[in-house]
Amino acid sequence: MSPPRNENPDRLYTVTGGRSRSTSDAFDLVTLVVSECEPTAGMQSEHAAILRLCRYPTAVVEIAADLGMPVGIVKILLGDLLDTGRITARHPQTARRSAQLPDTSILEQVLVGLRNL
Repeated sequence: MSPPRNENPDRLYTVTGGRSRSTSDAFDLVTLVVSECEPTAGMQSEHAAILRLCRYPTAVVEIAADLGMPVGIVKILLGDLLDTGRITARHPQTARRSAQLPDTSILEQVLVGLRNL
């Protein structure tokens, strides 16, 4: 992992094409990103770096840290890649886990049992 760089605001402006916000709401800090293709010739270097980093599911915050760029800028770049089908994004399985919680009456019985110990 490379150390964070002190990014020049002019460079960040250029990297994002002057955009200050992502057009996609698909990303938060823990969204997992996976590359769907390899980098191609002529591709913006930051986009290519993201594709290489995301060969396996990688969180947005990890991508930002590895690139040494602010998360907001990385979200803009990820939006570009998502729009062109070069990546997929998904949230960790937390929603599925919460759907599998035991019935609250069982949890209450366990709590009563623990208090009786």
